[in-house]
Amino acid sequence: CTLDSEVALRVGGDFFFDPQPGDSPVNLVLIAGGVGINPLFSILLHIADLHGYQEGKGNRHRLGTAKLYYSAKTTSELLFKKNILGLMKAFPGKITCCFHVTQQRSQICKELQPHVTGK
Repeated sequence: CTLDSEVALRVGGDFFFDPQPGDSPVNLVLIAGGVGINPLFSILLHIADLHGYQEGKGNRHRLGTAKLYYSAKTTSELLFKKNILGLMKAFPGKITCCFHVTQQRSQICKELQPHVTGK
């Protein structure tokens, strides 16, 4: 976003991402903390499926990017982290993630280090 950009926010409740063929592409910013990742991880999997179909079968979905910001106390509390890293590798530049840890006391593993901010 840039200064004066319009954004839409949705907090809690029932929500989903279901783009239709022919819709204009949108860039998603997903923000999760702790177990709040569950519905957003489902959205990421759906986006990955659509990207896979788009690359393999030439479907009519036009997708933007998805950026996940995910926070937890420690890296051990980041649910689905290996799956998320796998999605980032499978769809570079299309699906990205920044993990934020607030109370990590031990060293962060090398695989996660480029994607982790915080203490």
